[in-house]
Amino acid sequence: MTDGERAASQDGKSYVLQIYARLSLDTAPCCTLRVHKEVTAAAVVKDAAATLGLDTSKFYVLAEVKECGGEEWILEASDLPVQRVLLWPRKAQEQHPQSEGFYFLLQQRNEDGSIHYVHLSNLSEEREVQRLAARGFLPPQQEDFDDLCNLPRLTVSSILDNLRNRFQKKKIYTYAGSILIAINPFKFLPIYNPKYVKMYENHQLGKLEPHIFAIADVAYYAMLRKGMNQCIVISGESGSGKTQSTNFLIHCLTALSQKGYASGVERTILGAGPVLE
Repeated sequence: MTDGERAASQDGKSYVLQIYARLSLDTAPCCTLRVHKEVTAAAVVKDAAATLGLDTSKFYVLAEVKECGGEEWILEASDLPVQRVLLWPRKAQEQHPQSEGFYFLLQQRNEDGSIHYVHLSNLSEEREVQRLAARGFLPPQQEDFDDLCNLPRLTVSSILDNLRNRFQKKKIYTYAGSILIAINPFKFLPIYNPKYVKMYENHQLGKLEPHIFAIADVAYYAMLRKGMNQCIVISGESGSGKTQSTNFLIHCLTALSQKGYASGVERTILGAGPVLE
């Protein structure tokens, strides 16, 4: 009987701990221990090493792994592993194989106290996140984000993928904080009528789906509230839709200033556009 099992038998309540030994690049061997809630990490390490038939002349430590948060904590000798398990999601408490994303690792410790890490080949992180989400350990992944600042991983690839996914859903506008990114659809979309002007009127930026009317509305009401001139910068390559975006902005601003009534001001400004360009 191991030290942990001996303590468990005295109390009558035991808990299952599955310990994986990360000692080589091969698949980590596993042992299952039944221990008492008050058994320390030092006792668990001793029992696991004996069960796995490891070299007892070497030193080992127990590490708690939470894959969903990318955490790997080395337990002190006096820490209580069962107390850690009781803080895990319910699905992982009773049985916690590596596939659940919550488990313990047995790792070798060098004589100087440092940890002998084994560099295992990385699994596909995207597949791993999907697996954990399917098991209820993570919230479902969003298919797209209306603000690039909310991307869980900010890379060129993730930004382009997000913009592409939104564009395929006819969502040509995406925020990057207070900046609006517009992708030219090269066709007319029915999202610029007076109904949309009214929808975005006097709303905080980001409360509704990204739209160029939201930018115009924020600038207009900031001008009224602060009594200061406002500036909207439109930039992009040739053919990206700068002129059309300017027209939409002017349309929205004149509609807001005239409370929806047709205005000769809009026609005058739009007519001067080609000359200004």
